[in-house]
Amino acid sequence: MKALVIKSTGSWYDVEAEDGNLYRCRIKGKFRVDNIKSTNPIVVGDYVNIVSDSQNWMINELFERKNKIVRKSVNLSKQTHIIAANIDQAILMVTLKSPHTSTGFIDRFLVSAQAFGVDVILFFNKLDIYDDITKAKHDDLKDIYSNIGYKCISFSALNDDLKKISDILKGKNNLISGHSGVGKSTLINQLIGSEIPTNEISKTHDQGQHTTTFSHLYKLQNGGAIIDTPGIKGFGLVELESNNLCDYFPEFLRLKPKCKFNNCIHVNEPNCNVLKSLDNGLISSHRYSNYLSMLENEENIYRSS
Repeated sequence: MKALVIKSTGSWYDVEAEDGNLYRCRIKGKFRVDNIKSTNPIVVGDYVNIVSDSQNWMINELFERKNKIVRKSVNLSKQTHIIAANIDQAILMVTLKSPHTSTGFIDRFLVSAQAFGVDVILFFNKLDIYDDITKAKHDDLKDIYSNIGYKCISFSALNDDLKKISDILKGKNNLISGHSGVGKSTLINQLIGSEIPTNEISKTHDQGQHTTTFSHLYKLQNGGAIIDTPGIKGFGLVELESNNLCDYFPEFLRLKPKCKFNNCIHVNEPNCNVLKSLDNGLISSHRYSNYLSMLENEENIYRSS
């Protein structure tokens, strides 16, 4: 019987089956996804087949995924961690205070999503607590990503009318991600009309405390769903070839045809259109710096070959 995985708690999976019922299942045997070792071969958003062995329900087949978002496993450098699968769009929650989301984290998330064919919308939250300096930083950052082509929405999940947010998510399977404390659970509470536990920000480190322990899919009242995920501190890139990394920066890709060499990676090649645009202030210096960091840090790129 075909079913949708709506919650993952390690060795147990809650699924919603095509008969309309919910079942708690285990994996039957071992799964290998795309011949790459993963810490979690079945994830929220997956479609699976379930069977009963008279005592327990078991997952015995994983159906082909439309897409996925993957990052490097934090503690196991040679393994990957799949965040979610079969996503219509990903929401990255960004805050510039309590806690601060770095552009390095934002750009790594965007690159990974781009590589796996997932559209991303940036949600800038907590505008209600920003001072004038932080608001100016927010405005600059929002302009940069909007000009690249990313949809950017700014709001306060606690204080604003979220109808616009609800309309953006309507009818789609949405992944919501970001650091702990950026307001993911608060936003979901407002949208689904029920209470997911939330925690206060650590005043010592300006970091969120983990509230969501396991990934969970919540149905939206106006159709569609949100996949809530545990807060992520870092985002190591996987399954990307370093020579193709520049193509996951949309503004670089648009400039690349006018580079002298068609395999230009925009580092020190002569007549590089990206470097010329950087010198002329036409592309973001922080985006280029983050690109170099990803390119130079081999620990952040896992070559599947």
